[in-house]
Amino acid sequence: MHPDAAALTRRGRLALTTASFLLMVVATMSLGSLIAGGGWWWLCAFVSAGVFFGGTGLRALRVPSGLVPVLEGVVLVLLLTLLFGGATAIAFIVPTPDTFALFGELFTGAQRTIAQQTVPAVAVPALNFALALGVGALSIMLDVLVQVARAPALAAVPAFVPVLIPGFLVEDGADIPVLVGTAAAYLLLLRVDVRVTRRARIELGDDEEVATVAAPKRVPVASTLGASVGVAVTGLVVASLLTASTPSISTSLLLGNGSQGALFARGVSPFLDLGRDLRRPEPRPAFRYLARDGDRPNFTLLTLDRFEGDVWAVTERPVDGDNTVDALGAPEGLGAGVETSEHPIDVLVSEVRTTWLPLPYPSTRIEGLSGSWYWDDGSLTVRSVDTNTAGQRYEVTRLEVEPTADQLRAAGPSRAADPQFLDLPDDVPTVITDTAAELAGSAATPYDAAVAIQAYLRSPDFKYSTEAPVEEGYDGGGFEVIAAFLEAKSGYCVHFASTMAVLAREAGIPSRISVGYTSGTPTTERVDGVQRVEVDSHDLHAWPELYFEGVGWVPFEPTPGRGTVPEYSRPGAGQAQTSVLPSAPSATAPATSRPELDPDRGLAGGAGNPLQDDAPMRAAALLIAVLALLLLPAALRVLQRASRRRRIRTGRGAADAAWDEVLASASDLGIAGAASTPRVFAAYVAARPGFREAEALAALTRLRDGVERARYGPGASSDGSVDAAAGAGPDSRAALLVDLELARRALSGDASRRDRLIAVLIPKSLADRVRRVSGVRTADGA
Repeated sequence: MHPDAAALTRRGRLALTTASFLLMVVATMSLGSLIAGGGWWWLCAFVSAGVFFGGTGLRALRVPSGLVPVLEGVVLVLLLTLLFGGATAIAFIVPTPDTFALFGELFTGAQRTIAQQTVPAVAVPALNFALALGVGALSIMLDVLVQVARAPALAAVPAFVPVLIPGFLVEDGADIPVLVGTAAAYLLLLRVDVRVTRRARIELGDDEEVATVAAPKRVPVASTLGASVGVAVTGLVVASLLTASTPSISTSLLLGNGSQGALFARGVSPFLDLGRDLRRPEPRPAFRYLARDGDRPNFTLLTLDRFEGDVWAVTERPVDGDNTVDALGAPEGLGAGVETSEHPIDVLVSEVRTTWLPLPYPSTRIEGLSGSWYWDDGSLTVRSVDTNTAGQRYEVTRLEVEPTADQLRAAGPSRAADPQFLDLPDDVPTVITDTAAELAGSAATPYDAAVAIQAYLRSPDFKYSTEAPVEEGYDGGGFEVIAAFLEAKSGYCVHFASTMAVLAREAGIPSRISVGYTSGTPTTERVDGVQRVEVDSHDLHAWPELYFEGVGWVPFEPTPGRGTVPEYSRPGAGQAQTSVLPSAPSATAPATSRPELDPDRGLAGGAGNPLQDDAPMRAAALLIAVLALLLLPAALRVLQRASRRRRIRTGRGAADAAWDEVLASASDLGIAGAASTPRVFAAYVAARPGFREAEALAALTRLRDGVERARYGPGASSDGSVDAAAGAGPDSRAALLVDLELARRALSGDASRRDRLIAVLIPKSLADRVRRVSGVRTADGA
């Protein structure tokens, strides 16, 4: 029989708190495969320690047991205020209405960063807040199970939540060493609970109302070690199977698919489909800028570097937390002999809402941004993990690169560029290879070949049109699109850029496509003498960038009537081969995949980003999974009760099954004495108010007599599998079920509403069963 919770000594409570804290922080390590660095874990450990040991302090002050979890919640709020409240708090720890408004913003930012980051994610403040809040809440739940409900075996439920999450996000799930550590910490908690409970019982003395059999003071290690190791091994195997078999979000149709860790996906769909945006009757404002040195650059949002035959896409890379925007990396491949100069540009974003920041390529630094922004290696594109561009005002320092035609012509074969920039599918249509060979075959250098390809696409034979591809049915994706485009010779920037990029790769020149905006339209307004330039949705654009050894990535402009042709790419500048092919056979082009570019839903219209649109569904699915895990004990108890009823109906071990259910129902309600003999236990519970009715008392007596006959009467089997009820007819078994219901109803009749709720959600009988299976002796001697 468990002693009342109040009988636990302060020393015993401290031991339980320490073991609970250890279980929580070890289980939290499971998230290490999802989050970069280790600072977030120390933060969570600090919050968890504050909750657990704060609760211990409150109990030492004799605060009512039911009030402690509420005050632990207050402690959690104070800790979050101390860590994240900043200037909004009084004395850095007392929250104000502004503090809770800040918490709301952080929570919203956490949702964005979960939707926008890939794995492993950078632990930005918003994500740290969500982690601290979640671990703090789980710590309170674990403390309630161990200290209030006195069901430490069920502590596995909240502890398993962080262990389960990696299984939804990465293929391998939680690391095996963390699973081992979590299982060991769980077993340690069970051991500590048994020792603390036994010591409290010894100090409390015998209960005069119930005869109890005292457990031996020392239990031989061999008597329980094997069973405990068996439970641990079983738990590890089950956890490993769950984490391995649970489909990660990268492959799960329930929670989204596509890139690695889609719950941590990018905020812009990396595809080209600018036609709808460019066909808008009325442009929508995007951003404005002031260039003190009169610069008119293109602004890049993202760079598409992977061609899969059907689509151009961004190679998914985790955010590098060291790549902060106060100092961007050096442009890839840029040699010291190329002339460069820096120019500041002030940008104010209007209606654009995207996680990609519009900025010239290359840039050296950015100042004034709010939120967490990081640059990607190679492309130097900048993206956020917890906010977007809406309302951002920043200063970007543009690095203007001015290579000469001679430098580009002198560039040898591109050995430094990643081979992926030359990748093409194996089934390249003949028209692509023939067109590339005719344009570049006679070129003396890769540079001359690039100029020839650009001159061919800018020749009078080609026409810019956003309508023709739609009307003639080739505004889609794949090699067949380029083929139709080269035949019709009419399209917009997507067709020109993708065609030049594919032809360049076929000619052996590394290429990629930049998506962003042209330089915009100057206005008559001036700020401090600097002309303001407006950029809107009609300025959306895509252009190819080609790589030359010693110079790096340089832009070309094959789209007629759009953008500005760089001086170094003009035919006269390099004396390049500019002969124009006759109408080339149909060529193939990469698909028009695009970023979400609608100011109403990102940058401009088009099909929504499925990863972004499904974020609420994925979050709801994850919430349902966590709730299902928390309700698992109640579900197991329902299944156990149904199994016992089935045994009664079939007559196999019916009396034992009925009595076991009576004991389990009593244990769930916190009624002690289940380890006693049936006669002693029946006498104990018969004194309860619920059994004052003769019918209920008679039912309890019949259940007691039945189990005693089954266990000790003539013909009883050693395991009690066959009893008197086995040979009885259906009517007798039905009567046994009726008696069981009467006894259960009497047991719960005089219990408080709180005890009945705990009995449903946190059934203690399951914890007792875990103890027996593990070989751990309870204070009752069970």
